[in-house]
Formats: sequence, C-alpha cells, structure tokens
Amino acid sequence: MKKILLIEDNLEMRENTAEILELTNYHVITAENGKIGIEKAREHMPDLIVCDIMMPEMDGYGVLYAVSKIPSLSGVPFIFLTAKADKSDFRKGMNMGADDYLTKPFNDMELLQAVETRLNKYEFRKKEYDRNSEGFNSFIREVKNFPDLKDISDEYQIIKMEKKQNVFQAGSFPRYLYLINSGIIKMYRTNDEGKEYVTGMFKSGDFVGYLALFEEKPYEESAETMEKTELAIIPKDDFIKLLNSNREVSAKFIKILTSDLATSEENLLKLAYDSVRRRVAEALIKMVHSHNMQDDPKPVFTLSREDIGKMAGTATESAIRALKDFKDEGLIDLKARDIIILKMEALSMVRN
Repeated sequence: MKKILLIEDNLEMRENTAEILELTNYHVITAENGKIGIEKAREHMPDLIVCDIMMPEMDGYGVLYAVSKIPSLSGVPFIFLTAKADKSDFRKGMNMGADDYLTKPFNDMELLQAVETRLNKYEFRKKEYDRNSEGFNSFIREVKNFPDLKDISDEYQIIKMEKKQNVFQAGSFPRYLYLINSGIIKMYRTNDEGKEYVTGMFKSGDFVGYLALFEEKPYEESAETMEKTELAIIPKDDFIKLLNSNREVSAKFIKILTSDLATSEENLLKLAYDSVRRRVAEALIKMVHSHNMQDDPKPVFTLSREDIGKMAGTATESAIRALKDFKDEGLIDLKARDIIILKMEALSMVRN
C-alpha cells in the first residue's frame, strides 16, 4: 500500500482529501502544518507528498525546500494544493522542484489522477532494468505508457556477428544504437601512420555508438567484434524519441546508457605515462572483467598478442615480452593462444 503524506492546515479540507485517498486504498498520514509535516515525512518516509501552500508555521514552499535537502526524501513526488491560480505561484513551485499543482476546489478524479500519475512516474524512475535486450525491451514496454511514445518500436532486431567483423567505421554516420547481448567489442582509432590503438572494450550489457548519436556527427572511432557477438540494434529515430520526447524517460534512458562514460581521457593518460608492463597487465585484467570471470580462481581467455598490444598501446613485440615476463614470474600461463591468469591480485599490483 502506497503511503501519502497530506499536509493541510484546513481541518475540513484535510479530512475530505484524506478520505478520498483512503477510499482508493492509499495509506494516508496527515499533518496540520509544515513543521509537523516535515517531522512526519522523516518518520514515515512517504511515497508521495501532497501539501498546501498557504499554512501557518511554515508554508508549502518551505516544506518543499526542507524535504529536498533530506537525501532519503529528495526524489519523492511533491504535489502542491493552492486556492490561488496565479501563474507566478505555479512558476515558483515548479522552479523549486514541485511535480504537480492542484488548484482548490478540485474534484475527486483530478486528485486521484494527479496522485496516480506522479506515483507511476516515481516508480518508473526507481525501477532498474537488466542491461540486455530483454531488459531494454522491458524498459520500452514501460515507456509506451507515455502518450508521446506510444508509437515507438516494441522489439528490436538482433544481429549475430563473427569475430573481427566491423560494427561501424570511423567517419561513417550513425544509424543505430547498439546494445551488446553477448560477446566483446573493441573501439579503436588509427593514426596517420596507420597504427591502431584500442580506446575501449565493451562487453555484454554495454551500449556502443551513442556519443555520435548524441552529437549527430560521424563516428570518431571504429568498432570491431573480438569474438562471436550478438547485438540488439535500436534505430536512430527511436533513440531521438527516447532522448527528447519526455523528461522522465530521457533521464532514465541516459542513466541506462551511461554506466561507463568518459573513460577516454583516463585511457589516454595511461597510454602516455604507464609502463608497458603495467599497461599489458591492465589489458589482461580488463579482459577478465569483460568476460565476467572475476570470481574464477584461474580465468582463461583467448586473445591474440597483436590485440593485447593494441589494447596496451604498444608494439606486438613489447606485449609478447611483457607476457613472457609475467609467465616467468608465475603471474600467468600461456597455452598456444590461451592466456591463464594464475595470480590476479599480483597482476593488478604490477607498476613497472
């Protein structure tokens, strides 16, 4: 049962409003002024607050400000009740972060619709989605409840790619957002001499290609599969709708997208200052994480020496020497193209 805190100084209005909400199966906590309202908000942790503006002790604006400073309550939906219909009151409340406004007198349906809408949006904001095509499709099904997104696609095309296939090429214009269902994709750049260096590694649950879509410009990097890979592809038009049609949806969508944004600068600093041994060690650790093998006592994966060099930003020969050193030190073992991590903690401590 959802808890609603009703803060209203007028006894008749407070009782009538509480009765309407209780008859609709909400648990209602009431307060007769703003100060008591804040105390009860801390005590009961409501799912929604309905608050009058003009009250003794503390007005509704003061309540909203105080509640917004309480971390555990800062995201709780807030609906103002007011006898005024002055546009400046609406603007002030919304600018402070109120979610909705009801002007007295209001009827039962106006109240219940406002409450239901805000609770549904709050639940949508809190809900977490699995980072795969099934989770994303679940997100889309929720999104379709918003009127301006009813025509968005229900399901997305799944494509299967072999190892070393290009997903997209630097300089081309983006047409899709890509969600990795399984497999690993590397992002890389090529300098004027044709030398390639890896700028990122992406695994199951990651989105790739969204920066170019955000900025509406050609890809600055290329993407290539490092093993058999399955991708869900989201058309550009749907991406734009999810980003621009609704504030609630766009905030949630961006949160889903950007779990690991802005690592490029960090990677470039590592290329400039870290030793070859350290960079190769970090490339191996990154592969363990990419394959979700952190809990394996002896993770095993296949990776060409050339790709290790590209990930570490060094020549293939230098990567091979570092691998041989690690084997001699008992940190790893090498079986043909397989790399077996023997001492993960020691590998993570390599500094030079």
